[in-house]
Amino acid sequence: MRVTIIGGSGFIGSNLMNKLEDGNYDFTNLDKAKSSFFPAQTVIADVREVQSLKSGLQPCDWTVLLAAEHRDDVSPTSLYYDVNVAGTRNVLNELEEKNINRIIFTSSVAVYGLNKENPDELFAADPFNHYGKSKWEAEEVLREWFNKDPRNRTLVIIRPTVVFGPGNRGNVYNLLKQIAFGKFMMIGSGKNKKSMAYVENVSSFIKYCIDEQLSGYHVFNYADKPDLSVNELVTQAGITLNKRIAPLRIPYAIGYSGGVFLDIVAKVLNKKFPISAVRVKKFCATTQFSADKVKDIGFQPPYSLSEGLDATVKNIVKEN
Repeated sequence: MRVTIIGGSGFIGSNLMNKLEDGNYDFTNLDKAKSSFFPAQTVIADVREVQSLKSGLQPCDWTVLLAAEHRDDVSPTSLYYDVNVAGTRNVLNELEEKNINRIIFTSSVAVYGLNKENPDELFAADPFNHYGKSKWEAEEVLREWFNKDPRNRTLVIIRPTVVFGPGNRGNVYNLLKQIAFGKFMMIGSGKNKKSMAYVENVSSFIKYCIDEQLSGYHVFNYADKPDLSVNELVTQAGITLNKRIAPLRIPYAIGYSGGVFLDIVAKVLNKKFPISAVRVKKFCATTQFSADKVKDIGFQPPYSLSEGLDATVKNIVKEN
């Protein structure tokens, strides 16, 4: 089976290609950056550049679209829409031209917004930032493509919550690193719960959708259960490190004000800081999401959430 991964040089894509290689799939990676792990399978292409997609995208059974601008501090903000929305439209135009009819798209639970009541896939979209808005707009573009020929096309939309694992340098990595080395400050009560997704399980689920030859239209939230509060996450890291962790606690109002101040300084100095107002807001928000639908179709994640956290914390200590 032939699989084309668009944007596969990153974190999720690298894990997915490992699994496809083990499963003897014929796969190609289209990315604007060469893959460190699969350079021979990588073709340089950018979803914003139609000509590179035309030459790079070859007939295949499945296309997995991972390419996205996803960081909190992307500048200018128009990049979210140039890549996530217009880039998706460019990909779909090429799929249509080459008669490729099955696509898996990684969206995000950011389409639901913050502090919602455990939304499932039928919950109304209410994104609060440009990333979430652009992902929702991309989904709408994909649904238009599917509805043009629903009898012959397959669209699988996967909305992962925050993805973590060894080798990643995202928000969960920074949080666990701060905990591991005694530099973590708890902003707020720490009682807010977080859904998280271990990268090995996310990539396994993408492969599962291909293996099962899903057809038609599907939307899945992806999160590894149970959801942990920030306090419980600190405790879990302490178990791995074999030490009790009692972080310094500061009120939300002070933490958020500090983030606003650093945003102003960052703009004046044209620098980026690890703390910002939006990151404080996200950190203190409840971000729980229902993932029952994934379980209902028979997928069993190969790792538990605690195993994923354990592996990640150990890798952070080893690297540092």
